[in-house]
Formats: sequence, C-alpha cells, structure tokens
Amino acid sequence: MGLEFNYKNGQTPLDEEEKEGLKIKSVTTQGELDEFEQLNIEKAVEWTMHAKLKTKTILTEKFIKNLHKRMYGDVWKWAGVYRKTEKNIGIPWTQIGIETRNLLDDTKYWIENKTYSHEEIAIRFKHRIVSIHCFPNGNGRHSRLMADIIIESIFGKEIFSWHQSNMVKANEIRKEYINALKKADNGDPEALIKFAKK
Repeated sequence: MGLEFNYKNGQTPLDEEEKEGLKIKSVTTQGELDEFEQLNIEKAVEWTMHAKLKTKTILTEKFIKNLHKRMYGDVWKWAGVYRKTEKNIGIPWTQIGIETRNLLDDTKYWIENKTYSHEEIAIRFKHRIVSIHCFPNGNGRHSRLMADIIIESIFGKEIFSWHQSNMVKANEIRKEYINALKKADNGDPEALIKFAKK
C-alpha cells in the first residue's frame, strides 16, 4: 500500500465523544483502562479457541466487527463499530467500509491463488487492516488477533507469538513492532513476519 502513518508509542488518542463511550465509569487512569481491556480481550481469545471458525465466516466485515466487539464490548459502547472521526493514523473514515471489503477480496484471492505463503497472507491482512484503522481504538490488538485466527483457523498452523506481549506499553518490543510496521508500509512485510514469530 505504501502508506505513511504517524505511529505513536501508545494507543490512538480518543476524542471526547469516544471517551464518553466508556462503560466503566470508575476508570480514571490509562493503567486501569489497559487492565479492563486486557480482561475483555482474554475472554475474546478464549472464545476464538473454542469456536469452529471457517474461512467464509472469518473473511467478512461482520466477523471483523464482531471480533472487535468481543474484544472491547465490556469496556466501550462503540466496540465493533467503525470509527466516524479522523485520526493521526489510518485512512479517511468514510473509506473504511470500501477498503475493508477490498482487503477481504484481496485476501480471498491470495488464498485461492496461493499468491503468498500462509504466514505472509496472515501478516499482509494484519498490516492492511491496522493501516485502515477501522475502529476508534484497539486496532493493533485486533489486527494481531485477526492474523492469529487466519493462520490457525484458515491454514491450520500455530498462532504467532508476537514476543508474548500485548505491546500496549512503550518499550523496546513496541519500538521494534512500530519499525516493522513502517517497513510493511513501504511494501516489505518481512520484518513484520519475523517480529510475529519471535
């Protein structure tokens, strides 16, 4: 795609309307928010482990939205709903539906025509969906879980390790991840594939 993004060492900033979507009013710090989100994400991961997911189900907008809702629905009212604001990263919000459908069509084509290795298909999907930046927040974690679902449920392989990190906190692992994303932005997914397998 060759897109350049202004990656930050943290999550995408929320605007005031999105902050109002917080379901847990007792949250006052980023640390508390991260904790609640992580608990919700763990429930979603557990669901993916027990669900019998098929390719035709996974590669749909409905599934993409449903997975985000499962990951963040206990925390955010807007979980699973495409963003309606501009961000410092991602495409214009009015293009999200179109670009997501293009990604799904491209991914089906890659699978049917064996265009790339299984790992590269999963990572290319992950990179494109995080570049689109469908949701107000949680896009990085959502895209990594999507890649894991694709590699495991579509291709029958082990999920990626992602350095055993959720990469929310700014540290060396997150910097390596951001650098790998930037290389993928310029058409080279190799660093991101290597990162996913560490």
